[in-house]
Amino acid sequence: MSNSATPPNSSPSSKSKVSGADKKPNAEQAKRRKLASERHKARHFAMQGLYQWHHTATLAHEIEAQFRVDHNMKGTDFEYFRELLTGVQRNWGDLDELLELHADDRTMSECDPITRALMRIGTYELKNRIDVPYKVVINEAVNLAKKFGPEDSHKFVNGMLDKVAQQLRALEVGAQKK
Repeated sequence: MSNSATPPNSSPSSKSKVSGADKKPNAEQAKRRKLASERHKARHFAMQGLYQWHHTATLAHEIEAQFRVDHNMKGTDFEYFRELLTGVQRNWGDLDELLELHADDRTMSECDPITRALMRIGTYELKNRIDVPYKVVINEAVNLAKKFGPEDSHKFVNGMLDKVAQQLRALEVGAQKK
């Protein structure tokens, strides 16, 4: 009987093989991860800015200036933050109309400010940022709702944005279901 540290049915050389998780990302993967992280932070700050707008009616450029001073925005896609904040402020009526087409028994005015902000951001992205896959838009909004929204708001956000995606991105959604 052997006292070898090698488990049965494996060879000693199998220990030296590198698993897929151990590989370093290539430059393109690293760039995509960095962009994803920067945009996640942009969405987070945009949600906070829209929450502030809801309570104070402060204009986007004023919120932007305040965030530059009051928040550590290092590692944030600031242009994306600006686009989301100003885009939602300028188009909130149209965004709410799109959302209300899919609301069964709720209106946007009945939603709490965090849920409303996240659904508006998600709808804005689905409508105007075709470069961002619809699943990414929905996942980002759902994750922020889980962290900052009321209990179970993420389920509502998920369902609503999924319906909006089916309307605005029918080809992309259809291709994913095949």
